[in-house]
Amino acid sequence: MQELIEKLKAEAGLTDEQAKQAIEAVKNYVVEKFPMLEGAVGNLFGSN
Repeated sequence: MQELIEKLKAEAGLTDEQAKQAIEAVKNYVVEKFPMLEGAVGNLFGSN
């Protein structure tokens, strides 16, 4: 997931904390809309 954080920082100009929050928001959105993907999302982005 660190690679994605670095990409968001470089391409979107986000801080480390903003990038982490953006990823968390996307994770939550996907799980909310597609609960059957919760396991896959957890594996892809890391479970908290």
